[in-house]
Amino acid sequence: MNFVKRAGMSLGARKSKTAALLAIFVVLCTLLLGGFLLQAAAARQEADAQRVIGVDVTVRQKGLTPALADELGASDVVNRYNPRLPVRAAARGLAPLTSDAPQPGGEAGEPDQAPFAVNGVRDAGLLLPFSYGSTKITAGRGIGPEDADRDIALIERRLADRNHLAVGDIVRVLSADGAHPMPLKVVGIFQDPTQDPSSWTPPHELPGNTLYVPMATAQQLGTGTGTGTVGEAVYRIGSPDRAERLHAEAERVLGESGFDFRVNDKAYQDQVRPIQQVGVFAGLIVQVIALAGALILGLIVTLQIRERRTELGVLLAMGERKWKLIGQHAVEVAAVALPAVAVAALAGQLAGQSAGDALLGPQDDTPSAQHGAPDPGAVAGPTVRVEPGTVVRVAGIGLGISLVSTVVPGIGILRLHPRSILTDSE
Repeated sequence: MNFVKRAGMSLGARKSKTAALLAIFVVLCTLLLGGFLLQAAAARQEADAQRVIGVDVTVRQKGLTPALADELGASDVVNRYNPRLPVRAAARGLAPLTSDAPQPGGEAGEPDQAPFAVNGVRDAGLLLPFSYGSTKITAGRGIGPEDADRDIALIERRLADRNHLAVGDIVRVLSADGAHPMPLKVVGIFQDPTQDPSSWTPPHELPGNTLYVPMATAQQLGTGTGTGTVGEAVYRIGSPDRAERLHAEAERVLGESGFDFRVNDKAYQDQVRPIQQVGVFAGLIVQVIALAGALILGLIVTLQIRERRTELGVLLAMGERKWKLIGQHAVEVAAVALPAVAVAALAGQLAGQSAGDALLGPQDDTPSAQHGAPDPGAVAGPTVRVEPGTVVRVAGIGLGISLVSTVVPGIGILRLHPRSILTDSE
């Protein structure tokens, strides 16, 4: 009789033991699948965190120009970047805020000819006050790379209230020398939590008189010639290990000395490291389960071989080859493993997402949103998906366990002799 057919008959005749073996395999395959799903979910969440949170590198240098900042931002390790170009602007039909406290000396001095502190930006979402959520956009949107050629502005709420401005209105300002008038469309209104100073403060130092505009607009307001010096530039990279590559690129672009290079990876460490630890833990789970499964099933098969010594002796006496007896046991275990994989896949589909949420957990929203607005769900919770490739991996490991757990104990079959077995059973 064919040993495969004989394996099927044996499974049918030993229903209770087959059911017990199936239950063990279901547990093993479910745990293996859970480990793989957790690994995959952690890897996806880590990639999302690196993209959204990343590591901020602040570069400062005397004489840093927008062109140099852009050249460094073109590096392949940089995901986003934002140079900040501070300039002054005069009012034209736009009433600036003034300090309520009396000016020192008891007499009012000459009015500030450039009462607005204007910051040229490329990506407002990388400005530290917006990135860490202390300053929030309350209406409209921020400024992004696609706004490079637009004459737009992001203004503070107090200035908007004083001039009765809303998103979509036009404000008019002048360059500091009064020679270059420029109309700006308000695309967003932000709220700075900084309180107005209690003592007299020049208008351009009041938080309400701060405006953010695209870089080209700030260059025109600053000198009218399209040049200027960047106060600082912030570069967002995927992980701390890329900072060395960016530093080497900064040395090439800016020179080997004379610039300040600061890495801020606190947000990355707070949110990405725990995700990586979960991924490592999931990998250890898979290895431990595979090893333990092989040991447990190997023990079970060894006990079954001892129980079936008489059956093996009869088959050997009838001329059955020993390797076919080992093959029969391997087929029996493999035939139980395959339906166990299907049950495990169904269980993973039903309970995988809740398990992923429990272990990885939805991450806190990170307000380092693109264009300066809070990003609801910047680092989303883990997405657990049972993919065909994962099921194939579990099936492969399951079959490998079944093969190891039958072949290794099956070595004892090679040493069996029909006469001694039948004599012992009499």
